[in-house]
Amino acid sequence: MLEKILNAINHYRVLLKYKIIYKEKLNVGRGIRFRGNSRFSISTNAEVMIGNNVFINDGCSINSRKSVVIGNDTIIGEGVKIYDHNHRFNKQMKKSQQGFSVAPVKIGSNCWIGSNVVILKGVHIGNNTVIGAGVVLDKSVGSNKIVTANRKIKIDKINYKINYKE
Repeated sequence: MLEKILNAINHYRVLLKYKIIYKEKLNVGRGIRFRGNSRFSISTNAEVMIGNNVFINDGCSINSRKSVVIGNDTIIGEGVKIYDHNHRFNKQMKKSQQGFSVAPVKIGSNCWIGSNVVILKGVHIGNNTVIGAGVVLDKSVGSNKIVTANRKIKIDKINYKINYKE
């Protein structure tokens, strides 16, 4: 019983903290549940919208410079990272000074995002889809799909562009 009470207190502590910090930029539905150590980073002109009955496990990170939307009844496993942006890079400038490219992320309803998944900018995940543990997802996936990782490692040389344009 004490464990349930402590979990409830932690859940509301996390939610209240981020609602105070981000106000209207963070919209959450009814019945959302968090475990500890999850974090949000929402830029000035960005938003995060989380539907009803969503569960977010330990150590998750949701980072928005534009828009991240999570549908109703979705389960997010431990260590999931969601980014709606990526650093730009070009050999001629310091990487830290090149800004970001952005595109919204949308996760449908009734999805299961497995542990340690990374979801990158521009990805849309359809309803009722399962993303297996450890997947780095940089392409959109339709509804009623299962995505698993190939587990092959590929190493390539960076081919820098002289005049970078988005």
